[in-house]
Formats: sequence, structure tokens, C-alpha cells
Amino acid sequence: MADPPGGVMDLEFHQIDLRYEHLRKQDAAKERALLASLDMLGQACPVVVLAQEAAASFILVDGYKRLRVLKRLHRDTVRATVWDLEEAEALLLERMLRTSRSESQLEQGWLLCELRHRFGLTLEELGDRFERTPSWVSRRLGLVRDLPEAIQEEVRRGRLAAHTAMKVLLPLARANRADALRFLEVLLRAACSTREAVALQAGWLKDPGRSPVVPPGPGGGPGPGPDGKIGAGPAVRRPGGSGGPGAPSRGTDPKRRSGRAPARGGSGRGAGPASGPVGRPGPVHPFGEGADPCSIGINGPPSCSLRRGANPSGPSPGP
Repeated sequence: MADPPGGVMDLEFHQIDLRYEHLRKQDAAKERALLASLDMLGQACPVVVLAQEAAASFILVDGYKRLRVLKRLHRDTVRATVWDLEEAEALLLERMLRTSRSESQLEQGWLLCELRHRFGLTLEELGDRFERTPSWVSRRLGLVRDLPEAIQEEVRRGRLAAHTAMKVLLPLARANRADALRFLEVLLRAACSTREAVALQAGWLKDPGRSPVVPPGPGGGPGPGPDGKIGAGPAVRRPGGSGGPGAPSRGTDPKRRSGRAPARGGSGRGAGPASGPVGRPGPVHPFGEGADPCSIGINGPPSCSLRRGANPSGPSPGP
């Protein structure tokens, strides 16, 4: 039996309307932690719903993560509390209460777009509700308008970081939506971080004629070879790297030719082995430590042999 509005009740899943689920992005790590907590302790915090007068269902305002986890645990009901508010006011209040985590620009745009189209709020009204200017509202709405829906859906599923979508894919989408979608496939297949995605984008923009599936790395990093795979071509070493064509010869410096320092005076005192040439580190992998392209099915160049954290002092000389 349901309690009056404002109370707590047990609802079955089919009674809940999930119309605002697309305004939330998923986080697999947080849901795993919540799964363990609910399995051990049960549901301590009820979800927030709104009662619909015309239908025997309730609109879920807050608690989408808890609802998904309870379904995975094969529970039959969910504890819910009812707010006696209008939909628009409930959405805004729920956003104000979510102060424990920061919103992404894309999430802000989703909520603004929903309020504008579902409830007909103007830019000025939205700016007043969010305590922002109409120009800020317009820019957030522009993010949702310019970013392809396929990319936004991957952000909602938690497969793509919202920051990566904004920093890498949004500029591509504004120039060429087809290129942005092709680049999205690369990022999903390679599971790139935002920093790695920026590096791939920078390398590809240097030669836009290449396919984004095999974008060359920045700074002489891995490039596509004859078979179309990154790093399949010859290794490219940075100037000053150890070995390989283009590396300076250590024998050209007369001070580095000998492994011993000249004797002081005629007595021979002070003669002994010198510190020797200081080894220069080889080229650092453009993706950084722990992001070897081989781990994502892309072969890195042979020159990427020194990872961050290796000894940069080089080998110790000895006679």
C-alpha cells in the first residue's frame, strides 16, 4: 500500500518511469561499489519519485544508479520517497542537492535541453534558475546540438569520458561529423585516456589525409606502416636520441673520446677514470608509462624503448 505523497513506499520496477535516465552518465566503478554495499546492507537511502495523477506510475527523479543495481541483485521492489513538486522544480532541486560531485558541461547541457524543450523555459528563465547568464545557457545548449548523438550515448554508458568528448570529439564534429564518428570508433577500440586521445588527434590533424584509424603519433611517435598499423613503419628517433640514424656521434666530441681524464701535472697524481659520457635518454613513448600501444593491439615503434621512470643517466662507462 502506497503512503501519501511525501512518505516512503515500496514500488515495483514496472511502476517507475525512467524518462530522465538520459540525463545521467554511468560510472561502472561506482556501481560496483554500490552493488557490494546494497548486497550486504540493503537499500538504506530511498530513491526520489514524483507521482503522476493521470497514470499509476511514478517519475524517477533521483536514484537511477540504485535502481540499476537493485535490478542486478534481482530485487522485486525499491524503496522510494515522493516529492510533491512540479517536474521542472524537482529536476532543479535534485541538481542543487547533488553537491558531492562536479557536473560535466555535457550533463549541464542535457538538463538545460530537457527543461527548454519539455517545459518551454526561455534562455533568460534558465539563466535565472541556474544563476547564470543567457549566454552561458546558450553555449551549453550548443554543446548538445553540435555533438553527435552517438557520441553522447557512449558518454551516458560510461564508455567515453565526458571531458574527452568535449576536448577531442566536439571540435572534430563541428568541422566534420563523419570524421568525429570515425575517430570515436578508434577511441573506443583503443580505450584511450583523454591525454592519449589528444595526442592521437594532434598527430592526425598534422596529416588529415590519413585515415583516423591509423593516426600518426605526435613528435615522431608511432606512424602507420605499409600494412596500415601504427608503428609498422621504420622507427623514427628524435634528435639527440641514442642510436639510429640522425643520432649524434659520441666520437665527434674530443672531450668524450677517452674514458679517462687527463693527468694533472707530471706526477700522475689525480689520474683515474673519469665519469665518462653522460648517456642521453632515448625517445619517450608519446602515450607515457602504462599505455603501451601493444597492450591495445597497436604495435609501437622499436624506438620507444625507454619508459618514464627509467634511469635517465644512461649506462656507466668503463674501460
